[in-house]
Amino acid sequence: MSETTTPHPADVARRIVDANAYLTLATVDPNGQPWATPVWFAHDDYRTFFWVSRPGTRHSQNIDTTAAVGIVIFDSTLPSSQATAVYLEAVAEEVPAADRTAALAVFNDRSLVWKQPPWQVTDVTEPAPHRLYRATAKVTHVLGAGDKRVEVTL
Repeated sequence: MSETTTPHPADVARRIVDANAYLTLATVDPNGQPWATPVWFAHDDYRTFFWVSRPGTRHSQNIDTTAAVGIVIFDSTLPSSQATAVYLEAVAEEVPAADRTAALAVFNDRSLVWKQPPWQVTDVTEPAPHRLYRATAKVTHVLGAGDKRVEVTL
């Protein structure tokens, strides 16, 4: 008799993060108006997520005023009966100059794996049109059995 083993929720979360190129970033403006947008991302140890964006975009402006964000990473190609997702409550910010080189190294490592060109510090520093952002996860959940969210530590 063969046993079916259910993967640990943290392993499921890691697999989802590694398998996907985009996360959905949810922000809110000072008036409480929500905004969600997909961004191509890289991560550091499944807790810090990086993306490049223009500072004038709605989500970047929202982060400037309200650092709390929500993130969902999921595979939209799966049928609903096989849906899996990672949900993060996080705090986001533009990566400060002192951290930019190390953060870009993480971002570029994943960029190369996904066959994307690397970014230079000058590409995300004023007067360049883009900035490097990061979100640090405070709480992480994975979609578990019965469509219930299960908190995980990664």
